[in-house]
Amino acid sequence: MDPFGALLIFGARLLDVSLGTFRILLLVRGRKLQASITAFFESAVYIIALGYVLQQGINGPLQLLAYAGGFAVGSYLGASLEERILSSFVLVEVVAPVTDEIYEIIGILRDEGYGTTVVSGAGKTGERIILKIICQRNDIEHVAKLINNRGFLFTSNVMGVWGGYFRQKRK
Repeated sequence: MDPFGALLIFGARLLDVSLGTFRILLLVRGRKLQASITAFFESAVYIIALGYVLQQGINGPLQLLAYAGGFAVGSYLGASLEERILSSFVLVEVVAPVTDEIYEIIGILRDEGYGTTVVSGAGKTGERIILKIICQRNDIEHVAKLINNRGFLFTSNVMGVWGGYFRQKRK
């Protein structure tokens, strides 16, 4: 098989695996119709790629590298595509000791436009404050920097949001 065939295999695998990864992430987010439409195109590309490989065979390391490389890069591309296309919210929760410093951070979060709900709690070593912040996935790093190891921080995906207060997009 010539280098053009290897390139064709790589491109087909890149496309079908990125569609497959994207489809799975759509399903996780509960978007069944979009996942079904994506599955149609994914399976069509896969059959074309598989047919080509079965017809031509994998005769050497170049074809094997193209097939496996297309799979690997397709996985990365599919996940990256999902991050860019789907607006995804996450819930950032912070469990921290009650201090003046944590109240300053709450003020900063709110001044920056993050809706921040504060809940009181109790931990093993005393009173705790729980911050609940729903934000865009790409804001997690910024929020984590503000918290700066002053509490236990964790995130979880949010299937949908309605109402409430959301940060305006930066210009």
